[in-house]
Amino acid sequence: MNRLDLTGLKCPLPALMTKRALNKQPSGTILEVIADDPLAYIDIPHMCDREGFEMIETHRDGDAVRLLVRRN
Repeated sequence: MNRLDLTGLKCPLPALMTKRALNKQPSGTILEVIADDPLAYIDIPHMCDREGFEMIETHRDGDAVRLLVRRN
């Protein structure tokens, strides 16, 4: 599993950088995304739905969010 730490970045960068990272990976890759932008919890799952990526898990921990996304 690859990890992408996007803490400190603000909307729309977390969703855009997640998309870019997933597009560089082979099918089946799982990406763990860590972000602290409050909109990342909404934007990244929305981007995944639009782009055909699979949201496996979302977890909030204080100000941070941890998302597991799979490239299909």
